[in-house]
Amino acid sequence: MGEGHAVAAETGPMRYSVVELAPVAPGGTRTAALRRALAAAVEAEQLGYDRIWYAEHHHTVGYASADPVPLIAAAVGRTDRIRVGSGAVLLNHHSAFTVTERFMMLQSMAPGRVDLGIGRSSAGPVVDQALRRDRGSRPVDDFPAQVQEVLGHVHRAFPQGHRFATLDLTRAVDGVPEVWLLGSSVASARLAARLGIGYVFGAHIDPATTQAALDQYRAGFVGTPFGSGAPRAILALHLAAADDEDLAHRLTWPARALRAGGRDRPIPTVAQAAAELGPDERARPSSIRGAVIPPQVAGTAEALREQLEPLVRALGVTEVMVQDMINDVELRSRSREIVAKVLGSIDAPAS
Repeated sequence: MGEGHAVAAETGPMRYSVVELAPVAPGGTRTAALRRALAAAVEAEQLGYDRIWYAEHHHTVGYASADPVPLIAAAVGRTDRIRVGSGAVLLNHHSAFTVTERFMMLQSMAPGRVDLGIGRSSAGPVVDQALRRDRGSRPVDDFPAQVQEVLGHVHRAFPQGHRFATLDLTRAVDGVPEVWLLGSSVASARLAARLGIGYVFGAHIDPATTQAALDQYRAGFVGTPFGSGAPRAILALHLAAADDEDLAHRLTWPARALRAGGRDRPIPTVAQAAAELGPDERARPSSIRGAVIPPQVAGTAEALREQLEPLVRALGVTEVMVQDMINDVELRSRSREIVAKVLGSIDAPAS
């Protein structure tokens, strides 16, 4: 692992968070998946997680979280401390005004606890078209401008004379949401740095780019009124944990089977994944080895600590965001409990 640039400015205990996809079990219903997703917020708060974010996945069989906003609203009513947000709102499918207005409502419901995580993704050509209001013109890739527009609304930062300068979505709202940019590329890191906002890198999506993206984020960071004034980086990982090393490794198989199958379907069970995957795919490593981060990381508490502590120190991150695809409620709860204990025992890198 390379030395990187300066580490994040924050100090203190390692923070740990979770992104919830509301996976649908084979033979299960979306109602059951959403109930589990809301129960996950209560559990995460009890386990000391700093945040829980809900994803946006349109027209999928495998995930019930099509829109994070209703889940955020329901979760803040069930919890007291944990920050709740989006991981992420896919801004290419929405207007900046609509997104900001909704999150200002959430901020009014739970002042000081709302995160607006922004990203972009395609749901496929047909769904992308169905999501568009204007189908008479070609789509325009204006994502950076859209992010800046959100920041303009959140912080009332439009210059004098701008057509939106008279709009005030912050009126009578106690504070504003924290805005984070989610990405898995050097380009997204540079955008977050230029805007001076927090950055979440999806190492489970493109592990090989992790170091370069975080280095670019810190090297190019410019302090602005839109963020804390210092770089804030979160490392997102697919993590599975168990009391037994073999079981922890097998908990990564549903994600592997879903990716290998290449089709939208309910998230397979461990047993289904075992039947679908070949021996090479089942045996593919789930341990961090030197500078190599696998798409899925797994282990016991002891094994995960041995892997994660040097990783977060080398990367200079002070928060890890956990994703998993475990449908079994007891196995998922135990996995997240172990991960919380491991990350909570690691001291964040010093600035």
